[in-house]
Amino acid sequence: MGIALALSAALIYGAADFFGGLASKRNVVWAVVFVSGVAGLATALISLPLLASGAPRRLDLELGVLIGVVGLIGIAALYRGLAIARMSVVAPITAVIAAAVPIVYGVVRGERPSLMAAAGIALALGAVALVSRTSDEDVAGDVEPQRAGLLLAVVSGIGFGLVFVLLAASSRSAWPLVASRTTFLICTGLIVLALRPRPLLAPGTILQTLLTGILDMGANVFYLFSLRFHTPVSIAAVIASLYPASTVMLARVVLHERLHAVQWAGVACAFAGVVLMARG
Repeated sequence: MGIALALSAALIYGAADFFGGLASKRNVVWAVVFVSGVAGLATALISLPLLASGAPRRLDLELGVLIGVVGLIGIAALYRGLAIARMSVVAPITAVIAAAVPIVYGVVRGERPSLMAAAGIALALGAVALVSRTSDEDVAGDVEPQRAGLLLAVVSGIGFGLVFVLLAASSRSAWPLVASRTTFLICTGLIVLALRPRPLLAPGTILQTLLTGILDMGANVFYLFSLRFHTPVSIAAVIASLYPASTVMLARVVLHERLHAVQWAGVACAFAGVVLMARG
């Protein structure tokens, strides 16, 4: 059951990232992050009874603040990367890094990855090189945005990986989510006030942005539920990192994104690497 919940979280995370990246193509990224954060906070508050959350614990609130900060960096980097580069490339790279962070954390704590997990890490690193390849067409066009998108994907992956680790260290109630989203909103609210984008969101992107926040927080709830079924964090986090599957699918169907054969091989290696890490 825990595996199924983590996989559900992955599918929902991927849809949230697609809509967030789509909205960021027409808006200031911080405006998208702020408005989606409002929807996310409302979703977190609704989830309090679902996660049987009693009185908040100090550790949960402290972890929530940390999650809010690193999550903000991760989401802002991801949405910007999805907006300027190919979603089909940015999303898998983010996932590879996010999946690797909990494994590295486990190694630091004395855990040793199995041979299969080690093979998954190696395959994932190879995926980074493959999807980073550019063709002559790219060189003549948008190679710089693609490179910037890859850098943002790495930053985002580190942020998301830390979120997975910090959530696992909490009591797994909804309070860390509420605290993280409150911190998230305070920080982004100050940034939006400084930037003063006019309008805050472009017409036709409000629903996309609200849906982004609802889906993202909903995925967090599914992830916490998977941990409550005693799924090891190294497994739950890696499975949740399969979210690019839905992002890539939506980008292909809705945006008609095209990748070169070598880049498709890289995407496949990224997914295979995550699966091997999960099975290991």
